[in-house]
Amino acid sequence: MFNIGDKVVYPMHGAGIIEGIEEKEILGEKRKYYIMRMPIGDMKVMIPVDNVDEIGIREIINNDDLEKVLNILRGDRTKMPQNWNRRYRINMEKIKSGDIFEIASVVRNLMLRDAEKSLSTGERKMLNSAKQMLISEIVLVVNYDQEETERLIDEAVNSA
Repeated sequence: MFNIGDKVVYPMHGAGIIEGIEEKEILGEKRKYYIMRMPIGDMKVMIPVDNVDEIGIREIINNDDLEKVLNILRGDRTKMPQNWNRRYRINMEKIKSGDIFEIASVVRNLMLRDAEKSLSTGERKMLNSAKQMLISEIVLVVNYDQEETERLIDEAVNSA
């Protein structure tokens, strides 16, 4: 169970801060919900308390894990299928996992691929989405703003 003020990650949406726990009646059913504010886009999300494990909500990473993320971003590109459809599916599974290390590898691979040859529209959207998830979590770890965090990611990948 999380508490008000906890910094958590909602897979496929990004990281945020739990601002409240409220009981709401939706479709005739009363349930408790975490009210989570996302720092990027200033969006609020309601998460059913009893679905947290199923959804994969987790605490944000710590400074040691952040260093691992930056090392992944600085690393070499992973060998991926040439077929964009297969590559897209593999990357989507990694993003859906909510695992920041997997998401970092997707961001690195797509950024390096984009530097070589332009990404397809689908992969460009995937890169932007994965990068936003990464930024939203790192912002809460290091207390940088969105632009500083994006620069940190870009510099790490470009140093590879």
